[in-house]
Amino acid sequence: MMDDSFGGSQALSTRATGLFGSLQVHYQTFMDKSTPHMGARWTFTGFMLLFFMLRIVLAQGWFIICYALGIYMLNLFLAFLTPKIDPEMAEEIEEAEAAEESGPGLLPTRNDDEFRPFIRRLPEFKFWLNSTKAVLISFVCSFFSFLDIPVYWPILLFYWIFLFVITMRRQIEHMIKYRYVPFANFGKQRYSGRK
Repeated sequence: MMDDSFGGSQALSTRATGLFGSLQVHYQTFMDKSTPHMGARWTFTGFMLLFFMLRIVLAQGWFIICYALGIYMLNLFLAFLTPKIDPEMAEEIEEAEAAEESGPGLLPTRNDDEFRPFIRRLPEFKFWLNSTKAVLISFVCSFFSFLDIPVYWPILLFYWIFLFVITMRRQIEHMIKYRYVPFANFGKQRYSGRK
């Protein structure tokens, strides 16, 4: 009798694992196919965000969830604009390495000597994926009444705008100081191919 129940639960576990694996494969296939369609992905996320905001405005509630979404999206945006290797730390590391290893045939270590492409801390696809998940989770959370905490929303809005201005000012100063532009196509010369 024990063997039958153990075998049945093992078969159920095997089926569940197979179903989960199949769903994971379909999800990854969808993500891989959507990667080159940047405009369509962001349009979808924009409509989801617009729909969520419309729900918040019409329901006149869940302002805390909206504020948390705004803070999270601001954090993602800052990670998107920031280089993967902070220039302040890179200079210190390069100086330490140059002091340790000096000899002929070394690669250039200063920013003036070599080209370094801008590599983001948060790639565009992950920025989109995390933003879409956050909007979807926020939308689902707006259906639970216990998450509708009464707050005075103009204070949250003012605080979010203040936080946005301060953080973006600091980020722009960082960009100017270390002379990097996080937008790949901005300011680059384009060459046309043969006609």
